[in-house]
Amino acid sequence: MIKIVCVGKIKESFYKEAIAEYVKRISKYQKLTIVELPDFDYDKVKTIYEEEKLIVNNLDKKDYIISLCIEGKKVDSKTFSNLLTDSFTTKSNITFVIGGSYGLGEKVKQMSDLKLSFSDLTFPHQLFRVILLEQIYRGFKIINNESYHK
Repeated sequence: MIKIVCVGKIKESFYKEAIAEYVKRISKYQKLTIVELPDFDYDKVKTIYEEEKLIVNNLDKKDYIISLCIEGKKVDSKTFSNLLTDSFTTKSNITFVIGGSYGLGEKVKQMSDLKLSFSDLTFPHQLFRVILLEQIYRGFKIINNESYHK
């Protein structure tokens, strides 16, 4: 199973539609759940602290935990697909963590088996959820030697 733990709700309908489409596509390969946590609007330190408490409560140490953070390792799509395969051979579940607008707290990063970065660019969190789902879908297409546009 794949779980995505993310801070913030999806507001725009076009993001909701894209997310629903990729969840449907991924379900052919793996069960997927998305846990949406509330975001906070305090100062940076308190916001990260409050969001971190909620994130940690939704992590299972038995899962392979991948935190998405700018200082993480960068990989290409083929390597990402290998990462999915390797993760499932060591653990039965993978949990991806997307933090809030201030990023992830240190405790979450320390609990992670891998810190992963998709880019040095900053993306809106709603858009990044779509990007992550697309890459998970692409990864399964690669794993199963199925064609998918480049």
